[in-house]
Amino acid sequence: MKDIINIDSISSIHKALGLSSPAHPLISVISTRELKKKLQISAGKFSFNLFIISLKEIGTGAFQYGRKSYDYQDSSLIFTAPGQVMQFEEDQNQRKQDGEGWDIFFHPDFIRHSSLARTISEYSFFEYENNEALHVSEKEKKILLDFVTNIANEIDQNIDKHTQELIIINLESILKYSKRFYDRQFYTRSNYNKDYLIKFEKYLKNYFTSNQLVENGLPSVQQCGDALHLSGYYLSDLLKVETGKTAKEHILLYMVEEAKTKLLNSNSSVSEIAYDFGFEYPQHFSKVFKSKTGFSPSEYRNLN
Repeated sequence: MKDIINIDSISSIHKALGLSSPAHPLISVISTRELKKKLQISAGKFSFNLFIISLKEIGTGAFQYGRKSYDYQDSSLIFTAPGQVMQFEEDQNQRKQDGEGWDIFFHPDFIRHSSLARTISEYSFFEYENNEALHVSEKEKKILLDFVTNIANEIDQNIDKHTQELIIINLESILKYSKRFYDRQFYTRSNYNKDYLIKFEKYLKNYFTSNQLVENGLPSVQQCGDALHLSGYYLSDLLKVETGKTAKEHILLYMVEEAKTKLLNSNSSVSEIAYDFGFEYPQHFSKVFKSKTGFSPSEYRNLN
């Protein structure tokens, strides 16, 4: 088993790809055209301490993506946050890249002192899995390419006091448009997403009737995502679009509904019910219950 290779700088990714030294130490735009004859990255696992935004054509590059017949068929956009691990296969590296894709690599330090550092966590698609890629149409791809070209032009010219601000403006535009395009993708997949809603509800029902609830407490969003073969972030965003509520809100609301039944159909104390739902501290259970109903568990039991 090969060790995970750490890529922690822009210069190291250029070296790994067989490219010349970067024009900027903290950000780089690399086109598929540049890589056609120079792709030298070896097979194995790589951990990147970089943000990566990649647009790949179908069947090209060193990644593989999940795809359904209802997706737009032009290109796939993938977002990677620092610390994530990618795996490259030997046969994939040897294939020529015939599509017109691009990659943006930027170090966290590049945005550290900007407003984007405070808001980038809101773009949850950086935590999606590769098979949850954004599939963009030709029109959408052209919109994104304008911002990518602006960034590349800023990097290539003499760096001055305006360079970073202008690049970040274009980075934010890419992220904002990508959020819009992801919302479009969720909506166009609505019928398919409903299958996940049914599976999610079934998982909660099974979990709440099992010993896992008492032993492990409420299920985490990631646990639910794993059960449905999705990332927790993608599941939560899918549910938000379909129902207006995040996965965490669904879990808590399901718990509250189950708690209501127990409060009205058993003689168990509030503390006992709290422990049944895996809460270590009954006060925490009461706080969650009141936040969702407007009543404490005892008040709800007495009123009904």
